[in-house]
Amino acid sequence: MTPTVSIIVPIYNAEKHLARCIDSILNQEYTDFELLLVNDGSTDSCGSICDSYAEQDSRVRVIHKENTGVSDSRNQAIDRARGTYLQFLDSDDWITPDATKLFVRAAEEHCCDLVIADFYRVVGERLSQKGDIEEDSVMTREEFASHMMENPADFYYGVLWNKLYRREIVEKYRLRMDVTISWCEDFMFNLEYIRHGKAFYALHAPIYYYVKTKGSLASQGASITNTVRMKLMVFEYYNNFYKQVFDETDYEKKRLQVYRFLVDAAGDGMVPPAILPGSKKLGEEHTKVCSEAIAGEGILMEVYRNRKLLEYYLETAARKNGLTVAEASLLFCLSQPHQITTRAELADFANVSRRALSLTLQKLSARGLLKVEEIRRTDGTSRADRIPPSDPAESTADPQAFGSVSRSRRRQIRITLLPEADQIMEDLAAAQNDYDHARFKDFSEEDLVQYALLSEKMKENIQTVLERV
Repeated sequence: MTPTVSIIVPIYNAEKHLARCIDSILNQEYTDFELLLVNDGSTDSCGSICDSYAEQDSRVRVIHKENTGVSDSRNQAIDRARGTYLQFLDSDDWITPDATKLFVRAAEEHCCDLVIADFYRVVGERLSQKGDIEEDSVMTREEFASHMMENPADFYYGVLWNKLYRREIVEKYRLRMDVTISWCEDFMFNLEYIRHGKAFYALHAPIYYYVKTKGSLASQGASITNTVRMKLMVFEYYNNFYKQVFDETDYEKKRLQVYRFLVDAAGDGMVPPAILPGSKKLGEEHTKVCSEAIAGEGILMEVYRNRKLLEYYLETAARKNGLTVAEASLLFCLSQPHQITTRAELADFANVSRRALSLTLQKLSARGLLKVEEIRRTDGTSRADRIPPSDPAESTADPQAFGSVSRSRRRQIRITLLPEADQIMEDLAAAQNDYDHARFKDFSEEDLVQYALLSEKMKENIQTVLERV
């Protein structure tokens, strides 16, 4: 059966980190792919490592070849690829478990030709997130090219591994890596691909861990003369790209921006800064899971497993939208069809402290995602009339879509989700679908019916008890 995605990994003497790379691919949530491992004449154990994976997993195909370089390795893999989409990795990097799923989902939901994603830059035990485009909508070729013009030599645009390509376009125009150059060959491939693409989408979720430090041209044995020649050749290609994308008038207006490439590309290798602002310790970018608890038995273990599974999928929506998991979780709670009337009830429902709730509501309100309103009592007085503003638990303004009636000294609130939150709510709905899909994987239709009946019965039993409280 033809796979949807062909994942391509060129390999040369990478035995130290190769298993981490391959495991991250084979452990993807999305499983409809083939993995093309190209052993580029490695002199270490990479060849046997690749073969052992191929023996264990039918999705793995190994290409053994003489050492002719990374460009030729990628070209040979493209020649053999069968997928609708092409995805690339470098052998000492790795990807998040949802990387391929998010790539394919974005490509198919938005009917786009290229998906470009944020990534993590890893240095030792620290990492920082790298991205460039903030737009949430599909972009035209001209719009995408305009973004690229703002940071012409940015790693984000130059590399292959944070992008998903349509193989149909690659084959139709016979796009391949230029094996005669050893600098920016992937960027030139991208420029040629962009020329033929029509719709582009930026995925804000970081899905790739980049750890390899590219060697400079000098360390690769390139002379000063050849270095200059290659850079000028790439610039000429880059300049011609914009002449073709824009009409003559628009090009003239943007010509000085195009020439910024010469300045930005003066730094050899186009590698992003080692550590960007807002860096974290490696591992802190994801919520922690206690392996003993998820494997344990008992009611608390069951509750823990379900909570962590939901947080795992909410985390994807959070990363994509620049939210914390706590913020995404609260938005998810607010999206549920329940009439919650006070902060105390909302904090209880969301399983957070009143203080944490107030702080999270403040942050979401400041971002324009929701609006919090205080409901006045029928006697015309508001909560502010009844409780001194010095009360720290009640001094915060809030946001979203819940109504209320007054109870003694508790303030009633109405939280309204604003249009700015629409895309986030779609991502949270997708997270819930992923959560359900993971829980009910391999369930038959009869299993699902039985589960629904038993769940409803359990709900009635629990309600009977708790309604007495």
